[in-house]
Amino acid sequence: MQYGICPLSTVPVKISPEESSEMLSQLLFGEHFKILESRKYWSKIRVAFDKTEGWILNRQLAFITEEEYHQIDKSPCSYTADLISYVENRNQLLIPILLGSSITDSTTLDIKFEGNAVKSTQNKAQLVKTALLYLNSPELHGGKTPFGIDASGFTQMVYRINGYDLLRKAVDQAAQGDALSFVEESEAGDLAFFDNSNGIIDHVGIIMDNNYIIHVNGMVRIDRLDHTGIFNNDLRNYTHKLRVIKKII
Repeated sequence: MQYGICPLSTVPVKISPEESSEMLSQLLFGEHFKILESRKYWSKIRVAFDKTEGWILNRQLAFITEEEYHQIDKSPCSYTADLISYVENRNQLLIPILLGSSITDSTTLDIKFEGNAVKSTQNKAQLVKTALLYLNSPELHGGKTPFGIDASGFTQMVYRINGYDLLRKAVDQAAQGDALSFVEESEAGDLAFFDNSNGIIDHVGIIMDNNYIIHVNGMVRIDRLDHTGIFNNDLRNYTHKLRVIKKII
């Protein structure tokens, strides 16, 4: 088994080992992973944080030892708190990194970081404040950054920055936490899940105070939430049908 870490600001994780393949997720700087299969140009990986499996280009990874992989796993990790930060590598070159990137004690990356970072679990009230940092970020399937993000990537990153673990897909996140019966029982920071016409959960957002929700629909935006679903004031209609509300924290 081989192991790796992301040395760049962001790396696309593809469904299959080809340039034209759909992006299913992204690696952010400092994320580590197991390498399940190696080919000439591509490697299939399993991300340590959420167990996402997909393909990345070999020229966009840095190899680490098994010992370093487990050391990173055991060590407390902090996450960058600014939209864009910089780290300095061993050659004294600056690398731009994005909100939610991992600052680890990796000896392979060997970086210096002097920016703002979240170093411990935050209280629930901080979730919405973090979510607002992504406001107006464009929707991008598989994205996890302020420059392109999808619904479940958005909720995962907001929770991760504040010290809580969510899985990558909305349908998997919906299996976490405790279900609430009514919108009125929820509080800011809880998650609302929505299903499509086939009854499959395919959307998620973060509940705010006063029956508002912040979620990704074209961009990260704030809309109204009620027992029916999400009401878009711009379109004057419902865009998503409510399935379940979950209290994760």
